Amino acid sequence: MRRDVFQAIADPTRRAIIMLIAVQAMTPNALASHFETTRQAVSKHLKILSECELVRAENQGREIYYRLEIDKMQEIDKWLEQFKKLWESRFNQLDDVLARIKSDQKQA
Repeated sequence: MRRDVFQAIADPTRRAIIMLIAVQAMTPNALASHFETTRQAVSKHLKILSECELVRAENQGREIYYRLEIDKMQEIDKWLEQFKKLWESRFNQLDDVLARIKSDQKQA
């Protein structure tokens, strides 16, 4: 089964892992130290993130470091962009309403 990026970010632990490796590449052991869970549980999350192509594993000596694939994150950004435009439009409408109310109060 092919997973997509939205399955990856659906879980709060995976979102936290993404945040951690966005700062720097980390090993599964280093990641596990940030959670009250086992290394195996973190490895399962990393597997899903890898299947979704959000992280990439790199061997460095005896260690495996996971790095964020920032280009794949753009898929999420593109999807959110449609909502950003909607929100901006609604905020602009709200600004107009508030300006009208303020103007009406000054005239009263």
